[in-house]
Amino acid sequence: MDGLIGKKLGMTQVFDESGRVIPVTVLEVGPCLIVQRKRFEKDGYDAVQVGFGKRKTKRVTRPLRGHLAKVGIETGFETLKEIRIDPGENLQEGETLTVDMFKIGDYVDVTGKSKGKGFTGVMKRHGFHGTPAAHGTHEYFRHGGSIGSSAYPAKVFKGIKMPGQMGNVKVTTQNLVVVDIKKDRNLMLVKGAVPGPNGGIVTVKRAVKKKK
Repeated sequence: MDGLIGKKLGMTQVFDESGRVIPVTVLEVGPCLIVQRKRFEKDGYDAVQVGFGKRKTKRVTRPLRGHLAKVGIETGFETLKEIRIDPGENLQEGETLTVDMFKIGDYVDVTGKSKGKGFTGVMKRHGFHGTPAAHGTHEYFRHGGSIGSSAYPAKVFKGIKMPGQMGNVKVTTQNLVVVDIKKDRNLMLVKGAVPGPNGGIVTVKRAVKKKK
């Protein structure tokens, strides 16, 4: 088991032994309850479905209520996610996973949904410089310029940078160091920023590309 579901609470700063200021993000990681155990023999892969947070029973759909009732859960969860595990992991339905699986000094990858910024232009979305504000420029200061030619190839190539929706996508920040863990409050402090707004759901996993 290499990951848990959590919630981003916000950013603060702590001091290390030498007195240096370290910017950290506070995450509420777990407790996560195992709702379903998927096995390779039956499902084609090994994973666990875990639930995080609380939701009123009246806000849970009836099919999901029946799914949770199989393991004796009456209330709902804020979110349900599957996390892949190794075939040899001995995890069963009803077990609770906490932040204890991580320790200070570990490297983690945090995945969340970035803040949505709506429909934006090319200067904000792609960092374009804009058109020179000379005397001859008229209402064209923040435009993207030409997007193709006329006769040949007579089309706009796919992937060209243009205005559009910015943010609100799945983002993973890698190799964040665990600065502190407060087990009694299920809190984890990681060095640096984490994608998403305060209160956003995140997934914390052991780092894939651990720094040497």
